Amino acid sequence: MKALGVQLRLFSLWGGGGSFRGLPVAHFNKWRLLTLIWLIPYESIRRPRVLGQLLRGLGTRRAPSWLNFWENMLGAGFACLYARAFRHAPPTLVHAAWGGAPATAAWILWRINGQRFSAAAHAYDIYEYGGDWWLHDKLQHAAFVHTSTEMGRRALIARGLSADRVICIRRGLDRMPAMKVLRTLRTPLQLVCVARLVEKKGLDHQLRVYAALRAAHVPFAARIIGEGPLRSELEKLAGHLGVSAHLTFTGHLPLHEVWTQLEWADVLLHTGIIASNGDRDGLPNVIPEAMSVGVLVLTSPVAATTEAITQGVTGLVASVETPADWVAALRRLSHDDVFAEKLRAEARAWVEHNFDAHQNARRLLSQFEKAIATTPTVTAPSPKVAPAAP
Repeated sequence: MKALGVQLRLFSLWGGGGSFRGLPVAHFNKWRLLTLIWLIPYESIRRPRVLGQLLRGLGTRRAPSWLNFWENMLGAGFACLYARAFRHAPPTLVHAAWGGAPATAAWILWRINGQRFSAAAHAYDIYEYGGDWWLHDKLQHAAFVHTSTEMGRRALIARGLSADRVICIRRGLDRMPAMKVLRTLRTPLQLVCVARLVEKKGLDHQLRVYAALRAAHVPFAARIIGEGPLRSELEKLAGHLGVSAHLTFTGHLPLHEVWTQLEWADVLLHTGIIASNGDRDGLPNVIPEAMSVGVLVLTSPVAATTEAITQGVTGLVASVETPADWVAALRRLSHDDVFAEKLRAEARAWVEHNFDAHQNARRLLSQFEKAIATTPTVTAPSPKVAPAAP
């Protein structure tokens, strides 16, 4: 965006701070929330209807989880703390990068100051525990809503958002890496998975795929890259299934080392499922990243993975409930060079067409420009006469 001439002011609601690609990032000091003791009454005098709407919401609906409750409270606190600063130095448009706390902040800033906003909503915002607490209330007033998958776009429209304001623009790569050469002798087959060790990644199913490969006498070496609360449980399961000698849990690796692992791998495995709390992946970045460099991809059909992986065209798809199908697919990928090269070429073409960060940034910029130029159809309440700020 900076390269396209956009002047950005970046705010981090949690963590962050410092700089991002040469741009300063304002860190949200949580101690400042103590000043809400007098800021909430002050902003309530200015906008009593805003406080009334929030109180009605608190009294008539239940948050899907305590985490989501506090995320929304964090966004509301940020809005109250920064409302005056945003009035004095108003942005042309406020954009919330997520549908949780950032969208709450943008929505309340709109309610308080009348500043237009847009927002993004991703799988976590839409699905975990049934979705964010205030998602529809917030997003129905956004100039547009950006999501990175067609699955997310359909879900938001199904929740009642206007189809012409929900835009699918994918993430992307800053540069396209060179395609590596297909390894001639893919024995043992070198398998990699990049994932947080959480339920929705379906890694217990992946370990059973490894056990099925071992039982079928298919030589392989596997690496699972990532950290998470299920690590000890998964390591125990790997031992129980007898695959520990073939598998390495690397833990978290920095991004450049993840690319090194992709250089090593023949195939990327993704065994995503729908978690018990409803959470699921959209399209994990690592799938198009692997496709870009020439790693073959075998994925479950859950969520938006099949927006990139078309069976037999850009990769292979199999249900986690049928390990035998994964064994058959991996066996073919280990020896069928012509088929493997076809998949690699089509996968790279998909990435070049859909996952170019510069192309997608221009599409997002076009939406910003359209939102700024368009007269809003829904406006915030006109300001009340307010006393001078303390």
